Amino acid sequence: MTNTTHRRRIEVLADEPLISAIVRIAADAGITHHTLLPTLGGVGAHGRWRDDQLSGATAKVMFLAITGPDHAAAFIDRLAPLLESHHMLLMSSDVEVVRNAKFD
Repeated sequence: MTNTTHRRRIEVLADEPLISAIVRIAADAGITHHTLLPTLGGVGAHGRWRDDQLSGATAKVMFLAITGPDHAAAFIDRLAPLLESHHMLLMSSDVEVVRNAKFD
C-alpha cells in the first residue's frame, strides 16, 4: 500500500485583480507553492458571471494550494477578514497526498 500524508487543500475563488494580493498573503503564511486556474463562469449570490476575455472586468481565478495544517490556518486567519468585502469564496478541506516532501 502506498503511504499518504494528511495535508490541507486551500481554494480561493477571487476576481483576477486580487490574485497578486492572495499570493502575497499565502507567502506570508508560509505557502510558497500554488496553482492558478482560469474559470469560465458561474452563478453566485450576486447573479451570473462569466469570464470576459476582452476587458477582463469579471474574470475570476481559482487559487489552489496544498499545504500543512499550520500554514493553512495562518492563511485562513489572514484572508478571512477580506472575504466579504472582496466577494471571495474560500474553501479548505482535508486531503491525503503521495510524495509528502512536495507539500511541506
